[in-house]
Amino acid sequence: MVLRLAALAGPFLAALLSQAVLVPAALAQQPSAKPPAASAKPTAKPGAVPPPAPAPEPDVSPSHLALAREVMLSSGIARSFDSIIPTMAEQIRKNAVTRPDLAKDLDEVLKELDPEMELQKQRLITIAARIYAKRLNEAELKDIVAFFRSPAGKRYVETQPQILDDMVGAMQDWTQEVSEYIMVRTRAEMGKRGHQLQ
Repeated sequence: MVLRLAALAGPFLAALLSQAVLVPAALAQQPSAKPPAASAKPTAKPGAVPPPAPAPEPDVSPSHLALAREVMLSSGIARSFDSIIPTMAEQIRKNAVTRPDLAKDLDEVLKELDPEMELQKQRLITIAARIYAKRLNEAELKDIVAFFRSPAGKRYVETQPQILDDMVGAMQDWTQEVSEYIMVRTRAEMGKRGHQLQ
């Protein structure tokens, strides 16, 4: 189950991360608006027990993190991050479309930044690996890595993009069919109660 979710989550995780990165970047390009007024924090009643402090995050050993990172790489999830930086660069190009005189220099600068952007992608992989390490212990990660190293695991990763494409298409068809079915059934049942729905 973990392996299926991990494989399915890759493209969706990349999309979420790209939105998490691109939306603030786009907002940063806009003129700053007046900052919102500071809201007053609710005060505790006298004698009330303060809420407990959040539990500190457990330390992750280097070997634990290395296994989590290998899961990220061998599962194909890290591969789904490959489109984030190019998407950002394309957004920068689109923002500069009104200044065609900048195109050549902009392309050169973005190309020169490639090594730095690769480091940023590696940092994202490490962040994601830490999340895996927090949720899965070393023994579980070893089992997952063993699966992804196996012929079946490699084949699973290889077919993942096509499977996800097929699933997205099937889900769109299913959503349309079920939406129509629910509407027909709801109208029929409401009709039995003397109500007519459009």
